[in-house]
Amino acid sequence: MLERNDGRVIFISSETGLAVDPSMIHYGMTKTAQLSIARGLAGLTRGTAVTVNSVMPGPTRSDGIVDFLKSVSTNPDATPAEAEAEFFAGARSGSLLQRMIEPEEIASMVTYLTSPLSAATNGAAIRVEGGLINSLS
Repeated sequence: MLERNDGRVIFISSETGLAVDPSMIHYGMTKTAQLSIARGLAGLTRGTAVTVNSVMPGPTRSDGIVDFLKSVSTNPDATPAEAEAEFFAGARSGSLLQRMIEPEEIASMVTYLTSPLSAATNGAAIRVEGGLINSLS
C-alpha cells in the first residue's frame, strides 16, 4: 500500500478499549492493544494516501446476544426486549442510545472509512458505541 501510495486499513476494535469494564479486563486489554497498534501503523503512513483507523463498536446486535442478555438478566423468562432493556438500565446505564447497535450502523462507518471521503481521517479511533464512553475525545 505504501509503495502504491493508496489504501485503507481498518481495525474493528471495541469501546472497551477505552472504557474497560471491570468484568472484561482481559477483553479490554486486547482492544486497547489493537488501538495502539493501529495508531502506530498510522504513523508509518505520514505523507501518503494510505490511512489506518479503528472503529470502536459498542454492544451490537448479533446471533449470540439474546442468549448473553438472558444469561445476565434477573428474570430467566424475560423476552429479548425485556432482557435488553434491563441490560441497558443496569450494566450499560451510561449508554445514550439505550439499545443494541445494529450491524448495519457499524457497516455505515466502515463504508465511510473505506471511501475517498475519509482521505483526511487517519490514525483515528472512531466510535460507534451509542455514547457509552463519557468523554469528548
